[in-house]
Amino acid sequence: MTLAELLPSIGCSTEPVLEEGLWPDGTHLSGSDLVIGGVPATRLAAQFGTPCQVLDEATVRNRAKAFVAALPEAEVVFAGKSLPCPEVYRWMASVGLSLDVSSAGELALARAAGFPAGRIVMHGNVKTGEDLKAALEYGVSRIVVDSFDEIAQLGALARHGQEVMIRVTPGVDAHTHAAVSTGVEDQKFGFSLASGAALEAVLRVVEQPSLRLVGLHCHIGSQVRHVASYEETVRRMVGLIASCGVRVEQLDLGGGFCAPYLPGESSFDLFGFAQRVRGTLSYECALHRVPVPRILIEPGRSIVANAGVTLYRVCAVKRGARTFVAVDGGMSDNPRPALYSAKYAVRLVGRGGKLRPVTVVGRHCEAGDVLAENVLLPADVHAGDVLAVPVTGAYHHALASNYNQVGRPPVVAVRDGLARPIVRRETEEDLLRRYV
Repeated sequence: MTLAELLPSIGCSTEPVLEEGLWPDGTHLSGSDLVIGGVPATRLAAQFGTPCQVLDEATVRNRAKAFVAALPEAEVVFAGKSLPCPEVYRWMASVGLSLDVSSAGELALARAAGFPAGRIVMHGNVKTGEDLKAALEYGVSRIVVDSFDEIAQLGALARHGQEVMIRVTPGVDAHTHAAVSTGVEDQKFGFSLASGAALEAVLRVVEQPSLRLVGLHCHIGSQVRHVASYEETVRRMVGLIASCGVRVEQLDLGGGFCAPYLPGESSFDLFGFAQRVRGTLSYECALHRVPVPRILIEPGRSIVANAGVTLYRVCAVKRGARTFVAVDGGMSDNPRPALYSAKYAVRLVGRGGKLRPVTVVGRHCEAGDVLAENVLLPADVHAGDVLAVPVTGAYHHALASNYNQVGRPPVVAVRDGLARPIVRRETEEDLLRRYV
């Protein structure tokens, strides 16, 4: 007979330890409560309501600084689409990062933040005329072109000397989810290296008197775990540089650095990436006898994902073959499980209890509105309980919708025991304002 059988309360009713690597830096348990940025989660839920996206400012800043420290010779460009918010953009500017935007809307947020135009890069596989005009009007430093049509359109719109980079599809499989694998052939991003389209794009840009080619850009996918994928990308991109016949000053390797979402998953090996990519670039440039370009990288998820926690309140519990725990949010604030089969950890805050597997579901009119399956919560979980979901700093606010006309949640920044909204909760008045 085991000790657990003799004393069944031991090991099954105690609160589990905080999952390592998933939560914002310094997050800890105080009794059964979760303390984020010095603020108890139960207090945040009571003060700001639920759902509520909590963002730890110190974690964001520290992880941004880590990229600068690892590659001091590189330009670190925050992927603005991962968390589009003027206040977050201000944090990035203050620690020396540049910013990438992919639309006039994201650029408007950057302008609202006062982000310097000389440190903004615009890219995206489809940039409308309005996007390009907004970038030119603000003086965005570099525009990454993604099609022959875009080269012609930008050439007609731009004044003399607009700096551009060319988005290249290097044919590198990053071994990630198909929906976020962007470096392989036969998909919508960039100019194919294998077909010769990338080299043709170089020639087209050089022919435009209003444009100046300064670099090449690529992005092989999201949630990339293997540094070797970036090494292979460098090899192929330097080969293209050698065949261009023009000076390439900058090489943007994109982002996609993985973040851990579940217990046991590792963070991206930033130190190994810096050492191996730097060495591969130097070797390949020497081999091809071309000057070493300046590296650009575009971290987004790896800076903000683990800085975010979403708080929900339980609205109903249905017990049957499975136990469904329904919360006051769902796929309108987190569509990633539906889009990518993304997995999340969940914990109840404010009290403990004997744990049982449950399925956490949202409030929306879709059977696929499932936030997390087979997660352990107290067996007596009930309406009114507060749940916390970590790793929600990236692509949650960005992808949020108004499905079922549910207002989008606030983003609340926490630091040193203080909490303040940096994006307010969306109201019914906001929803009605667009209707005519």
